[in-house]
Amino acid sequence: MLKHFLDLATPGVRGLKPYQPGKPISELEREYGVSGIVKLASNENPLGPSPQAVEAITAALGDLGLYPDANGFDLKARLARRHGVGPECITLGNGSNDVLVLLAEAFLRPDLAAVFSQYAFAVYPIATQAAGAESRIAPAIAPDLPGAYGHDLDAMVGLLDDRTRLVFIANPNNPTGTWIAAERLESFVSSVPDNALVIVDEAYAEYLDDPAYPDTVSWLDRYPNLVVTRTFSKAFGLAGLRVGYAVSHPDVADLLNRVRQPFNVGTLGQVAALAALDDEAHLARSVAMNSGQRERLTAACAGWGLTVIPSACNFVLVDMGRPAEPIFEALLRAGVIVRPVANYGLPNHLRMSVGTPEETGRLIEALDPILSGA
Repeated sequence: MLKHFLDLATPGVRGLKPYQPGKPISELEREYGVSGIVKLASNENPLGPSPQAVEAITAALGDLGLYPDANGFDLKARLARRHGVGPECITLGNGSNDVLVLLAEAFLRPDLAAVFSQYAFAVYPIATQAAGAESRIAPAIAPDLPGAYGHDLDAMVGLLDDRTRLVFIANPNNPTGTWIAAERLESFVSSVPDNALVIVDEAYAEYLDDPAYPDTVSWLDRYPNLVVTRTFSKAFGLAGLRVGYAVSHPDVADLLNRVRQPFNVGTLGQVAALAALDDEAHLARSVAMNSGQRERLTAACAGWGLTVIPSACNFVLVDMGRPAEPIFEALLRAGVIVRPVANYGLPNHLRMSVGTPEETGRLIEALDPILSGA
């Protein structure tokens, strides 16, 4: 019977492998019988949501019997002011993941193609394949070159043709933590023909404070085929509520809203996101703590002789110098969850989210005997 249902599915879906999230705490408790677990696998904000967001959620609990605002009027208006665009440029998503899938649904079909980098976010190939389109994967920058493991934009340009409809660029990138400066990225965007949309996925943008980081939304007037996506799941600490958005030309937003589910962002997500945007102090605390603990974790890894890819995000990608799965398993038994990335083609690497000082200390303490062979 299983084969029969597979035959009924579309070709793209038949060959899909589901997205593999980080192991949840409850699963580790069941499988290993450990407690006091530290989860550093999914790049969540360890400080959690803004207190103002929690207050807004509490105040909105009485409205849960009603459908949310399907158009997200207040949140779209607030985001439009934040980015200096009209509300008609905003598309809300159930996390930015949702918006990425909407783009594939709206613009891809079996005779078209999407382009992305070798070590880019796993949702890009999933969304492309589900639409039945061709995935064109550009090799990443070689490990011995500057920007190692990051996007090779020249290689991506070489994959563009009249069948290309979407080009995905994560900036900063997950799982590598690498990023592209404004001048180089704009040069690439300007070279993409207008038959293709360039999607710049900025899920981790809030963690990067560098004058060379691009203000891509300000480019929309020059490049109407540009789409910028953002999320509240990372620095804003709202991963459990699933709120994201895209900023684009109004005509692109109109098409996305034709395939968007009408209530894709719930009431609690909308009010929490609004409050989170107003709590700049909480965001600043989150970013500052992340910077300090990322440096601490990077230094510890260097002390063990491990190679860490320089990261602009709330995680580090570490070359363990050997197959990483046994180290991952040993950490699980110590009650620390990190992320193996063999599914990205990096079997010797682990992605480690940045935690609080206490969580980072637990990770370092757990790694030390594993790496020293004690």
